[in-house]
Amino acid sequence: MTISLADFLSQLVSNPVLAITVLLTLGVVLVNGWTDAPNAIATCVSTKAMSPKAAILMAAVFNFLGVFFMTMINASVAATIYNMVDFGGNSEEALVALCAALFAIVLWATAAWWFGIPTSESHALIAGISGAAIALHGSFDGINGGEWIKVIYGLGLSTVLGFVFGWVTVKCTELVCKRIDRRRTQGFFKGGQIAGGAAMAFMHGAQDGQKFMGVFMLGIFLVNGQADANNFIIPIWLMVLCSVVMGLGTSIGGYRIIKAVGMDMVKMEKYQGFSADLAGAGCLLLSSLTGIPVSTTHTKTVAIMGVGAARRLSNVNWGVVKEMVLTWILTFPGCGLIGFLMAKLFMWIF
Repeated sequence: MTISLADFLSQLVSNPVLAITVLLTLGVVLVNGWTDAPNAIATCVSTKAMSPKAAILMAAVFNFLGVFFMTMINASVAATIYNMVDFGGNSEEALVALCAALFAIVLWATAAWWFGIPTSESHALIAGISGAAIALHGSFDGINGGEWIKVIYGLGLSTVLGFVFGWVTVKCTELVCKRIDRRRTQGFFKGGQIAGGAAMAFMHGAQDGQKFMGVFMLGIFLVNGQADANNFIIPIWLMVLCSVVMGLGTSIGGYRIIKAVGMDMVKMEKYQGFSADLAGAGCLLLSSLTGIPVSTTHTKTVAIMGVGAARRLSNVNWGVVKEMVLTWILTFPGCGLIGFLMAKLFMWIF
């Protein structure tokens, strides 16, 4: 199942419920670009390989390319998010619950951004819609345990592989360049960081872009009373729309996250930034091809930790790491609870 741009615009003009749902969904995509996408370019900005404006423009372009090409190759990440919960046969109640979950995600992510802490909108999304589904059913019956297992796998994968890939990649880079004058490598690693940042932005679009497009399609089907739609095809116009909104979010609010991830947590040289980008992109590529939804925030930040720890553990600012990890841990219960309460409130109001 899918929907053409003409049909979508026609429904959008005539159906205020769809307009509200779309507005909330795009709000979540904007916040994702605002608070999550900057992780992709944090290292190349912090090592001055690129200016913030140029890096943000590059991130916007490659986010779109990631959404477009990886969705064409394998849309299983979007399908996993789409099938995570069962909102029940009543499409009206399901739509109210979904909108409550989206509102909860925006609220949670904006609060974390205010404190300069990079959260995982992927996990906020998962927790929010799960909390809303529990509120709708009054039990855990609406949770698809099989799809949740993929999320747990993804959490472990993005944490362990990100750190290991970062540690191994920077060690290999140091070994290869051991006998080369460091001044002669600066140009190469500067270019390598730009390419690495582009690869990270590409893979961010492949992962997070798919997640939010899956939710977008769910909202459209629910508005049309199709609570039992199981299969869908993501149209190209939706890929373009989500990419543009995500890029806009990065351009207006990304610097706080860039500073926290790329400057405060680990002080890096260009070869270290290159290694972190290469490790993060490799881990995300593996996850996208296997259809496992992972957090781009977790992957990139733990890759940076691995790079810093490869020199010595004291290179990592563990105080910043502690704040990030605490926020990540609290995202599931916190955003799930907000989604649950907002769904109850929305159902009572409407």
